Amino acid sequence: MSLSASILPEFDQEMANLRKTLERVPDDKFDWKPHPKSNTMGWLANHLANMPGWAVPTMTQESLDVGPNTAYKEHKAENTAALLEMFDKNVAAARNAVQGAADDQWMKPWKLMAGDRQIFELPRIAVLRSMILNHIIHHRGQLTVYFRLNNVPVPALYGPSADEGTF
Repeated sequence: MSLSASILPEFDQEMANLRKTLERVPDDKFDWKPHPKSNTMGWLANHLANMPGWAVPTMTQESLDVGPNTAYKEHKAENTAALLEMFDKNVAAARNAVQGAADDQWMKPWKLMAGDRQIFELPRIAVLRSMILNHIIHHRGQLTVYFRLNNVPVPALYGPSADEGTF
């Protein structure tokens, strides 16, 4: 089994769970945040919708520069329908990039840059797992706390939630 074939089931499961979560973001709560130091629900949801797309430069480029003077910008949706459309496009592009990767491509080093500063360098397989999948899981957990604080039902993801007894 190829590395791409072995990681796609995990990728698909996490993207299905993320979509189920993003579907619940209320249009009227995009500006809500739990604390002055926190990001808004809209920022968090947009960040989550953009993150799957990071798999494309991870698999097709040697590095990505996210510094302030670069072309990299996260796309911003103003409502849940636009958020889901953006997410679906990013997931499709990411899945194609992952599916098309040869085993040796997964082991090649990849760098995240901020201008002249290297943030990290890891094999691409580690980037997909840590910077993309684990990062998504982290922020998805934050978003579910935002849901709880706004009486939005928390979806069952890895097991039942207090709002859903089943998957």
